[in-house]
Amino acid sequence: MNAVTPQLIVAGVAALVLLWGVLTFNALVRARNRVNEAWSGVDVQLKRRRDLIPNLVQAVEAYARHEQATMSALTEARSAAAASTSRVFREQAESRLSGALAAVYVAAEAYPDLRASRGFGRLQVQLAEVEDDIVGARRIFNSNVQRYNDLVQAVPSAAIASLAGFRGRQYFDVETSAERNVPSAAGADGNVRSGGIAAA
Repeated sequence: MNAVTPQLIVAGVAALVLLWGVLTFNALVRARNRVNEAWSGVDVQLKRRRDLIPNLVQAVEAYARHEQATMSALTEARSAAAASTSRVFREQAESRLSGALAAVYVAAEAYPDLRASRGFGRLQVQLAEVEDDIVGARRIFNSNVQRYNDLVQAVPSAAIASLAGFRGRQYFDVETSAERNVPSAAGADGNVRSGGIAAA
């Protein structure tokens, strides 16, 4: 009986270690899946913003024909953001797009007719809403990345993560033009008011 007890203890410990390994692996998979799902949410909002750019370009060109360089920079930034596949390059491209959008809003200040147009005002409101959604989706994504990275890097789950090939993820820190406090915000009547786009 005494000879069996150590074997049972070893078997029990091995079973517990195996159970812990399975539970930890499953936790890593769930955390990684939440990161991927959250990134899909960010990607959808970024695409919504890009889809509004052609309408913005058209609205601005109708009133501000002398801003060709500004509009070209916006169009090029949109194309670069749409073509980016790597997360790092996407972040750079989307930041560039935010800067180009901010430049358009600044340029619009010199054109009272443009600022007063209903079409431009509606686009500003739509872009402000989308950028608020981008900020919210980015926060959710980064929160999920933090939880996932904690599992990947912390002891003892880091051992399972290393063995199973889990790698840490990067945060997505692109700044929207809303967070640059650019002049915007149109009222319900479509006329542009002074002030910034509120960031979430």
